[in-house]
Order: sequence, then C-alpha cells, then structure tokens
Amino acid sequence: MVEQTIITKNINETHAFARDFAHNLHAPVTVALHGDLGVGKSEISRIIIQTLRGTDTIVPSPTFTIVQSYDGISHFDLYRIEDVSELTEIGLQHAIENDITLIEWPEVANDILPYNTIHLYLNECGDGRKIFIKQA
Repeated sequence: MVEQTIITKNINETHAFARDFAHNLHAPVTVALHGDLGVGKSEISRIIIQTLRGTDTIVPSPTFTIVQSYDGISHFDLYRIEDVSELTEIGLQHAIENDITLIEWPEVANDILPYNTIHLYLNECGDGRKIFIKQA
C-alpha cells in the first residue's frame, strides 16, 4: 500500500500538484477524488485534464451531465447517482477498463472500483489543501 500526504499552501501549489500528478497517469487508471463540497475535486480534475489535453481544453464540472469525456479521459461526478445500477448506464465500467477515469463522489461506486484505484482525500488547509493519497 502506498500512502502519501501533500500539503499545499495556496491555489497555485494545488495546481502544481495536479499538473505533476497528471504526468504519472496512464490509461487505464482510476482516480477517486474524496472530499466535501467546494474542497477542490473539480478544480484538481480540471487541471489534470488540461495538463493532459491542453490548457485551452474547456472542462466544465460534470455535476449535471454526470460524465464528460476528453479523448481517453473520463470525468465522472456521482453526487446525484442514487442507485449503483445507474453506473452501467453512464458507462463507468467501460471507462474504468479503458480510460484515465476521474471520479468525484466515488463512494457509490466502491464495489466496482479497481483494487489499484488511486484515492485522493482532499481537505482545506488554510488557503491550500491537505491531499492524502492512498493506493493499494
């Protein structure tokens, strides 16, 4: 098991973390982003996607669409999913098997997440973030 804690002091350091983290991602890989509303799950996902697909890539939050796709990157927001059966309909399993898959609010999908999922636990820490990384 790999565990690491990163403390960022501000938004610029949080973005730098996300850019560095992105360079280590190769499909297929699943990243589960945990944390309260407003803690930065979508922001970190946005920076990862823009790092890998270009800074001009428009990355809206998938809160209402539930999933956004970016040529081999799938970004899911499972906040509004009420039943695990909905995960098949939105293509989560296919994404997990083929893409770099970023999942906000991953708790509803715990039973289908791969064993080697990278979990990022985000908490506010002053103007920055405390990011606990855990991977089996």
